[in-house]
Amino acid sequence: MIKKFPLHPAHPERLCWGCDRYCAADALACGNGSDRTAHPVELFGDDWHIDTLSDTTSTPQAQTPTAISIAAN
Repeated sequence: MIKKFPLHPAHPERLCWGCDRYCAADALACGNGSDRTAHPVELFGDDWHIDTLSDTTSTPQAQTPTAISIAAN
């Protein structure tokens, strides 16, 4: 069974987020490396889980080409 991934943990710095074991930062059991894997909230901020690039509520406005007039000298 897969554990739910917490969006805003209280103290993300206390755990390693590299696998589903969520080991303590000072007792890495999985051998994921010598350093712990940071939670995305530590790297990207509180709104890390919001995908701002795929906004489906608004449609992009059609861009009309602009004409450039060149004055004859």
